[in-house]
This record gives sequence, C-alpha cells and structure tokens, in this order.
Amino acid sequence: MRVALFITCFNDTLFPNVGIATTSLLERIGLTVEFPETQTCCGQMHYNTGYQRETIPLVRHFVEVFDAAEVIVAPSVSCVGMVRDLYPRVAEISGDGALVEAVARLTTRVYELSEFLVNRLELTDIGAYYPHRVTYHPTCHSLRLLHVGDAPLRLLHGVKGIDLVELPGAAECCGFGGTFAVKNADTSLAMLSDKMRCVLDTGAEVLCAADTSCLMHIGGGLHRQRAGVATVHLAEILAATESEAE
Repeated sequence: MRVALFITCFNDTLFPNVGIATTSLLERIGLTVEFPETQTCCGQMHYNTGYQRETIPLVRHFVEVFDAAEVIVAPSVSCVGMVRDLYPRVAEISGDGALVEAVARLTTRVYELSEFLVNRLELTDIGAYYPHRVTYHPTCHSLRLLHVGDAPLRLLHGVKGIDLVELPGAAECCGFGGTFAVKNADTSLAMLSDKMRCVLDTGAEVLCAADTSCLMHIGGGLHRQRAGVATVHLAEILAATESEAE
C-alpha cells in the first residue's frame, strides 16, 4: 500500500521529528510512504477564526495535491478532523458542485495515524519498545470531533516495556484550543493548571498525545515549572524500537 503523508504545517514547522517518526513506523510495517511537497496548511486556523470563505482556496489545493493518493495519513487528529468534518462545509460554501464531489471522494481516504493503524490495518502491536512510565492525554478533537476512541490506547498497550498509567480527568480540555489560548489567556491558563496537576499526579515520565498542539501547550507549562515530564507524540513512541534503545 502506498501512503501519502499529510504532515500538517504545525508539525512541519515546529515538530519535524513527528513526521520522521511517522514515516519510520509506516515503512517498518511494510508501507510505501510518499510526501507531496506542494502540500500547505489545511486551513483550520482560517476556518476556526471566522474566515470560512478564505479557506476555500486551501481546500481546493489540498484536493489537487492529494486527489491521486490511495490513502492519506496524518499524525494530527485536529487537522484530519478539519479535512473530514469541515471540508464538506467549506465546499458547500464555495457553491462549486465539482469541489463538493471531489471533497466527498477524498475525505473517505484521510486517516489520523492511530485510527489508520488500528481500524484500517487492524494492527495494535507494531514492534515498538519504550521502557518509560507514560500517561496519555486524549485531545478534544480526538474525543469530540474525530472520535478515534481507544485506538491510541490500544497501540500504547501493545508497546513493549511501557508502563502506561491512566490520566485523571483525561477527557478535560488542556486549554489550548488554537486561538482560544490567545484570546482567553486567563481561562486557558487555569485549564492548563488543572491538566498539569493531573499529569503530575500520575508520576509519569512522559505525557503522550496524538496532537502536538496540545503537547506544546501542556509541555510549555510543565517546562516552566521544571516538572521533569517530557511530552512525546504518539508516533514517536510507536516508532521507537528495542534495537534503537540498545
């Protein structure tokens, strides 16, 4: 199977190791990974801040870039949620029937990494090894928009050497929410404080999530407190192997 990697602009700009890890683990399980270099932002920032019509050119471009792909996979729940849930709405706003049809054909082939591995490939053990105490934060988009369910946790349970501990208040938002953290800084910081307290209560060495945006937000707070808890994307844990640890 040939997989087109939709890396997202956030990962490409700030967390390139997530893309490297995603490619590594997909190739390790025998897939061919392609990276369309002309891909750009999915338009989530524009849409969520009220610029729906300005999102239309980005949707058109995404369709042009990935239209020929057999499967499109991204290590980002929020961006996949944008494509699958909101692209049809943007296409309707455009009034372009051809775009509506193209988006409908495309969205069925777009997957977040964990749901692709568990639901499409029916894999939970991909040969990962990660000997650390880890807790998992299910991001709002994974819970409330994309509904990936327990796919990330099933993958983490399949990792050898891991000590996976439950996160209290896991379903509560971390307070990031994109521009929400900027426009409502005080509220965001209060929510972040609650989330950090729950993370620290687990005694975990590592906080894992499937969205680097939330990891950046929580990780920034933990770093400022010198808490000693690392933030690691799910793909990076799944890409780790015993041979690399040695």
